[in-house]
Amino acid sequence: MSVFFDTNITLNADDADAGARTGIARELLRRSMTERTGVVSTQVLQAFYVNARKKLQLDGAAARARIAVYLGFDVVMVTPALVLDALAIRAAEHAGCDTLFSEELQAGRRFGPVRVVNPFA
Repeated sequence: MSVFFDTNITLNADDADAGARTGIARELLRRSMTERTGVVSTQVLQAFYVNARKKLQLDGAAARARIAVYLGFDVVMVTPALVLDALAIRAAEHAGCDTLFSEELQAGRRFGPVRVVNPFA
């Protein structure tokens, strides 16, 4: 079954100040890459780039290289019908995911077939 990654999980994987979250995020992403179960959206990729440059202070080449890795996941094209947090939820549902890894959304909440899991809780 596929799993959807929200932007905050991808950012934690590259955040040296995220403590244990870095290892957790990296393991989830690595496992999903190996098992070919990972899904991201175009919104997640765009938000990763902006925040990686701004918050993590990655240079453009490093941020683009990380996005190139995430392009190995299934990528859901976000359309105008998807908005705000619903972007991640609807993209996960659209991709057939049963799990949405996020620290921003309410852990344990279900949106149709998609269940929110905070891997850092």
